[in-house]
Amino acid sequence: MPLSLWMSLFAVCVIGAISPGPSLALVLRHTLGGGRVPGIVAALAHSLGVGFYALLTVLGLGALMARFPLLFQAVTWAGAAYLAWLGIKALRSGGAAVLEAASEATTRRQAACEAILVALGNPKLILFFVALLSQFLTSDMSLFAKVVIVLTAMLTDGAWYVLVAVSLTHSRVLPWLQARAHWIHRIIGVMLLMLALRVVIGFP
Repeated sequence: MPLSLWMSLFAVCVIGAISPGPSLALVLRHTLGGGRVPGIVAALAHSLGVGFYALLTVLGLGALMARFPLLFQAVTWAGAAYLAWLGIKALRSGGAAVLEAASEATTRRQAACEAILVALGNPKLILFFVALLSQFLTSDMSLFAKVVIVLTAMLTDGAWYVLVAVSLTHSRVLPWLQARAHWIHRIIGVMLLMLALRVVIGFP
């Protein structure tokens, strides 16, 4: 793959990663709930889900899913239901005491499972890869080039959310967030519920 083409691919992946959505809310919630390590675990697990959809796209299965309305609708509704459930959980935890960075309010396993499910249940990822990532695919593309596409999408996503988790747990940032954890949980809960509603009613 030419360097210029890879740079275009990288730019597209960066735009996709930094776009606000349920993934950012999830990483924030687990970082506040358990500190830096659960936040990083959530970031890396989410990147695995992104890598899975990137793999489906290079194999042609992403486009196949998008062409079958019932399959796509099932993923959409399942993703919306899961986002709503996470939103309710965040709202219910909003009244808890201020969280300590080393608390067990959220575990690494919980962070990993929720991050993968949020990634796999996000229909915007399917549309993103089918609409944007597919433009870099050709019928005669080598296996190496396809691997580069998958790894670029996965590593870009993981690097961004790891950066978010590390930044949130900075010695000056985390105490400020922890002091306002009560309201931040409520804001995250509302965000997740609104995102779930947006998925149900449709999105651009």
